[in-house]
Amino acid sequence: MDDFELAREYETVNVYRRDAAVKIELNRPETRNAWNAQFSADLLTALRTAGDDPGARAVLVTGADLRDSLADRTGDGPPDVYSRLTKQYHPIITRIREMPKPVVSAVHGAAAGIGLSLALAGDLVVAAESAFFLLAFVNIGLVPDGGSSVLVPSRVGFARAAELAMLGERLPAAQALEWGLINRVWPDAELAARAEGLVARLAAGPTRSYAGTKRQLNSWLYGQMAAQLELEAQIQQEAAGSADFVEGVLAFGEKRAPRFTGA
Repeated sequence: MDDFELAREYETVNVYRRDAAVKIELNRPETRNAWNAQFSADLLTALRTAGDDPGARAVLVTGADLRDSLADRTGDGPPDVYSRLTKQYHPIITRIREMPKPVVSAVHGAAAGIGLSLALAGDLVVAAESAFFLLAFVNIGLVPDGGSSVLVPSRVGFARAAELAMLGERLPAAQALEWGLINRVWPDAELAARAEGLVARLAAGPTRSYAGTKRQLNSWLYGQMAAQLELEAQIQQEAAGSADFVEGVLAFGEKRAPRFTGA
């Protein structure tokens, strides 16, 4: 389906349109779509615009290698993780969940850290066969954030959520499908067309029904989302002040196994 037309270019995000279907393409390949202030602002604006447009009835969010960049930032003192989460990340996750129209996340490459949270905020998650999912936080001494402490267990249950969060291992797309973390897996070469076909189908469907379904699911599964996001941010700020986080970042930069001490 190659007839999506470019509707708006932001610095880090491109927006395409085909009738009532909107495709938001994350466009920072030089940084593997790592999050920064500009990326957050562009993505939030694109989501708000699509959500407020009565002519837009379904949204596809897609991009390769969704990763967090926290381990690459080694400035003096602990980073202000709380502000980054509450000001940059949380409004995006909340907007996707509260948008009264279906949102499809399409993943090719890695969905790691906050990128995993972004993908799982969607109503339907599809992935390429080569994609993988990773709660990478523990590998640098941090905890799940961006809503992943509720988005992951709501899909796969406590046991598997604990495994993903505490072991920090890659979950290949096929296994993610088996676990119920995602909805569909397609060959890499087919992902783009099939994801676009899915969002076009939703755009032609009963929009009010979809909106009502989201309200029901949000009420049952994510009624405490705001409180959980706040808790995540507080605990993450504590973790970012630990010696284990400093060691995790150093080990990441030096490409070696971290030597955590629990401090």
